[in-house]
Amino acid sequence: MPESVSPKPQRRILYLLLALFFLPVATSFFLYYGMEWRPAGGTNHGQLLQPMRQLPASAQQLQGKWALVYVGDGACGEACRHALYIARQTHLLLNKDLWRVNRALLDTANCCDRAFLDAEHEGILILDLAEPATRAELLAQLPPGDHSHHLFVIDPLQNIVLRFDTRENPRGLLDDLKKLLKLSQVG
Repeated sequence: MPESVSPKPQRRILYLLLALFFLPVATSFFLYYGMEWRPAGGTNHGQLLQPMRQLPASAQQLQGKWALVYVGDGACGEACRHALYIARQTHLLLNKDLWRVNRALLDTANCCDRAFLDAEHEGILILDLAEPATRAELLAQLPPGDHSHHLFVIDPLQNIVLRFDTRENPRGLLDDLKKLLKLSQVG
């Protein structure tokens, strides 16, 4: 008579295999939902602006396309020139998505060094927002602080999405913009 194998050792192996596969899933579910633990990392290089803010109606010309925007004095000092250079180079590196993105200078005072802008930044959109009420409306929508070293990424619906410090590696701005354009069906 053949010896039969007891079902208990087979059940133990089955339970061990089930635990091996489901324990990591249960642990991650518990950590994420039970303890409110969230991973701290992100993939964006610029600062994601929360809550969402919209540009005022005075900047309506930017609607319909993504935009790389510099907000500042139209006399365009050294920080402005560097930021516009970063915007131009990033725009050129977008290659096939170049047509989906505008570059803009939102002038808040002393408009504008036209000779420099025409020679170095052909095709840039210049919006003169130097009127006090218009300037106040614009600055109320931007994060507080000095904007002289920042570029803003604006979506086609005029939401201010990202703030990027131009003193950082500009490759991060290009990566962020490519990712947004890839995921976006608008603009």
